[in-house]
Amino acid sequence: MLKIRKFAAIDIGSNAIRLLVANVIEEENKNPKFKKSSLVRVPIRLGQDVFINGMISRNNAQRMINAMKSYRLLMDIHGVENYMACATSAMREAKNGQDIVEKIKKKAGITIDIIDGKREAEIIASTDLHNVIEKEKDYLYVDVGGGSTEFTIFSNGKIKTSRSFKIGTVRLLNEIITKEDWKDAEKWIKRNTKDLKRLSLIGSGGNINKLHKMSGTAIGEPLSYIYLNAQYQFLQSLSYEERISELGLNPDRADVIIPATQIYLSACKWSGARKIFVPKIGLADGIIKTLFFETSKNAENASNILSF
Repeated sequence: MLKIRKFAAIDIGSNAIRLLVANVIEEENKNPKFKKSSLVRVPIRLGQDVFINGMISRNNAQRMINAMKSYRLLMDIHGVENYMACATSAMREAKNGQDIVEKIKKKAGITIDIIDGKREAEIIASTDLHNVIEKEKDYLYVDVGGGSTEFTIFSNGKIKTSRSFKIGTVRLLNEIITKEDWKDAEKWIKRNTKDLKRLSLIGSGGNINKLHKMSGTAIGEPLSYIYLNAQYQFLQSLSYEERISELGLNPDRADVIIPATQIYLSACKWSGARKIFVPKIGLADGIIKTLFFETSKNAENASNILSF
């Protein structure tokens, strides 16, 4: 018997806010299948406020509320069974972050969890990577956001360790990342990858997805370090306006794509990786998977209590 359930994930990042609606297809004696149904992205750059002024501006706070009202309606239209909304780096550091969370709950009816870097890395690592990861190889998973980057190391098909660093595209644009921040990330990656052989990178985030698409590389095929480095030099040679007019990048992508590429290149250099796989999954996908299994587990526990 086939059963289709709908779940939604809201990812409130430092560069944008996303709503992902996904179908979970359940069949008896088979693993559930997760299929994206709808993705809505709103370019509200919270990090621009927070990393400079420490607070989310009144204008962006109102834009957030309006976006959440819209997301609430879209989830109702899709017939979503359950949702989870997670806020990351910018909301974590905003002095008025909790106040805005309460306003959104009151005005839009959406509950938001402000998660720490460790929890963010855990959720991202829960994404389904079986189509990418080979058990005999090692991988450094790199999820680049506006305010932070999450690193997860997979060895023998399992998570070895993970860590979140305050190195993100919006922070880099505003030149508020210190040399110590870079050194800490470098030391962590080198220490945890020094004994790993045949290591490859897995890149996650809108910027690496765009770079993969721009390369013309077939879906499932990795980017090379050489290509990524050449593309980095090419992007730097163009002005912001040229990246929009000649490459067709969105205005809120045309600036952050350069610091994002810098972070991926640094991770390759420090780990020795020369291939970058781009499976097009991230925090929102991890939220869907986490939500589905938690909902199913709670339902099973409730059923067991009732039957008892």
